[in-house]
Amino acid sequence: MSAAGFLGDAVTGAATVKAQVATPNFFDQRQRMTKPDLGARTRIRFLTTTNYPPFNFLDRRGRLAGFNVDLVRAICEELDILPRCQIEAMAFRDLVPALQRGDGEAIVAGLSMTPDTRRDLAFTEPYFRYPARFVTTKEAPVKEPVADTLAGKPVGVAEGSAHAAMLRSFFPQIDRRLYPNRDDGLAALRKGEIAAYFGDGVGLSFWLESNAAEDCCGFSGGPFLSDRFLGEGLSIAVAQKDEELARAFDYAIGQLVESKRFSELLLRYFPVSAF
Repeated sequence: MSAAGFLGDAVTGAATVKAQVATPNFFDQRQRMTKPDLGARTRIRFLTTTNYPPFNFLDRRGRLAGFNVDLVRAICEELDILPRCQIEAMAFRDLVPALQRGDGEAIVAGLSMTPDTRRDLAFTEPYFRYPARFVTTKEAPVKEPVADTLAGKPVGVAEGSAHAAMLRSFFPQIDRRLYPNRDDGLAALRKGEIAAYFGDGVGLSFWLESNAAEDCCGFSGGPFLSDRFLGEGLSIAVAQKDEELARAFDYAIGQLVESKRFSELLLRYFPVSAF
């Protein structure tokens, strides 16, 4: 499925903003960048997907929406190029080939920064990173420091996952209990069979807000970040020869962070903060 349009016409599928939610800042505010001049560019086309909610998805009217879509719109507004910005959705496997053919100028779809992708692409600084979190029942939260509090206690984690490896490395004194998937681990937590569950903070934040959780649980400790186990986070990718455009996006994101507009976007799409 493919969807395209001008960003000025995009409609969000955002959740209601909630107050007092922690919003992280991954952008180094010590950087001092001058506003770039993109006047020579007739258009800037962003490529994305439709199956990565809440970052990219189709809303009920079939229009492209999500955190990344709103972030791109805000970037274009900050750079005074909104009328020249377009966005198109396609299959994830088609993103890099389309960029390399010249069918777009940027990819905003969670493309991983790896030695292979860095060989052909340039990236902005990460604007979002995935935290790992402990979930506990509200009746038995874990006090800091969690490494001491959970030492020797059973903690669930998905078998074979990056979080299982991270839990073993970061918290070697914890009694790891491996489960086939997250749902089985969370079911064990609710039954009192384990003291906590360790996993992806973003996914867990939506579970905590869902009917399935029945307001049983909350985050304890953290957040915990690791490039080694969880990757470097989300960035915008451009062609290697177009690194100047990546730096222009960095400037815009820095301005959005400074003005708190970036925090507003996080609150819109992550009403229960993963951080």
